[in-house]
Amino acid sequence: MGSVMRMDSWDLTTLDIEVHKPKVLRSDADAARAIAINLPAGDKLQEHEVHEHAYVTVVSGEIEVEAGGTTETGGAGSVFHFEPHERHEVRATSDARFLLLLAPWTGPGRDAEGNRA
Repeated sequence: MGSVMRMDSWDLTTLDIEVHKPKVLRSDADAARAIAINLPAGDKLQEHEVHEHAYVTVVSGEIEVEAGGTTETGGAGSVFHFEPHERHEVRATSDARFLLLLAPWTGPGRDAEGNRA
C-alpha cells in the first residue's frame, strides 16, 4: 500500500493574507484549488467567470454577491456556488475574508498551470 500524505490545515481568521494578493493554499491537478482572499470594505472582484465550479465561503466580514441579476448578502459561514462560466461579482460591504474553492482544477479551457488555453 502507498504512503499516506499528511493533512494540511489553515486558520483563515489569522492567516497573513495581503490585500489584493490572493493566497493559493493548495492546488491539486484534477482535483481543486483553494484560495484565501482578503477584500477590504468597499472593494470588489469585478464581474468575471471561471472555467470551474466556484465555491465562496465567507470566513469573516460580509459580502454581496451578484449573479444572474440577483444579489445576495452573506456573512461568516455563508457559502455561495457558481456553475462554470457563470458570471458573478463579489463586493465587500465590510472587511471580508473568504475561501474560494475551484473544482475540478483545472477546468476545461485551462492548461495544467491554470492559464486560459
